Amino acid sequence: MTLNPSPHGEPLSVGFVLLHRFTLLPFAAFVDCLRLAADEGDRSRPLHCHWTFMTSTGQEAVSSCGAAISPCLSFREPAQFDYIVVIGGVQDERDRADTTALAYLRQAASAGVPLVGLCTGVFALIQAGLMTGRRCCVSWYHHRDMVQRFPAIEPVADRLFIDDGDRLTCAGGAAAADLAAYLVERHLGKSWAMKSLNIMLLDEARAGTHPQPQPVVFGKVEDRLVRHAITVLEQHLGEAIAMEALAERVGTSRRHLERRFRETLGVGPQRFARELRLRYGLWLLHYTGKSITEIGERCGFADTAHFSRHFRTTFGVTPSEMRKRAGSPGSDPVDPFFLHIRDA
Repeated sequence: MTLNPSPHGEPLSVGFVLLHRFTLLPFAAFVDCLRLAADEGDRSRPLHCHWTFMTSTGQEAVSSCGAAISPCLSFREPAQFDYIVVIGGVQDERDRADTTALAYLRQAASAGVPLVGLCTGVFALIQAGLMTGRRCCVSWYHHRDMVQRFPAIEPVADRLFIDDGDRLTCAGGAAAADLAAYLVERHLGKSWAMKSLNIMLLDEARAGTHPQPQPVVFGKVEDRLVRHAITVLEQHLGEAIAMEALAERVGTSRRHLERRFRETLGVGPQRFARELRLRYGLWLLHYTGKSITEIGERCGFADTAHFSRHFRTTFGVTPSEMRKRAGSPGSDPVDPFFLHIRDA
């Protein structure tokens, strides 16, 4: 079957601004989606998509993992691109801002070229003064850093990407493929976007509003049955899964599962599951703008009162009080890598 290119007959042209120690995965996911949509089969000819790698000096770009991208060009005339994608690197305030790159981004914005901030590339857009009064999508991992460094910016960490017209921002990681497919579909058609994703072994493009996987990671749990059950619970943060159903999913009885949880974690699976959902709610209160009612529903509680009652029992304050604390200077961050299970 032959796919039809853009009805306008114009290829999609993308310029990449690769900053110091840029993150490799979002770059690779985005550019490979373009590469696979650019030609029939896997021949990589840039027929329907063009891409250009650029750095401030025109020298090779070294990623955060040490892999280098070459050849790179110095910055080209922005108007030759449909989009300019900036990919940031490891955030270290001791690193000096790339003032040449920031000036180029401002030049592109003045020329009306849409700018895409991938992963920490959004920090460069902010430093260039190009995100005033706008929301931006950021990974949950970098949310607190952004709030501390740029308190006037509204970061969003509960979705994969945001399309704000001439500014598009993406949390990074594999979500870069979703954003690239979104743009390919816009310019070339859905069949070309699906071709890329299928070859990349991705079922379909996730929408920008698709939630980011939330950080619910525990210390080492040696019991394989308990680890399996925790994985299932992580996948059902938005619902109160019945313990019988949980036991069936992991291939055991409810009584045996309860015993193994108590031996390993000191609490039963039902209480563990509830506190896990409450911990997720705590994270949402700190790092998203969702209402308390929305958060309660998203965490699988029957109503706001039910959520608030259990939240206060667990954390000692109501959700609204916790949100006020979260917004105050010097408030303690939510540690996403540990769930505290109190003694019974």
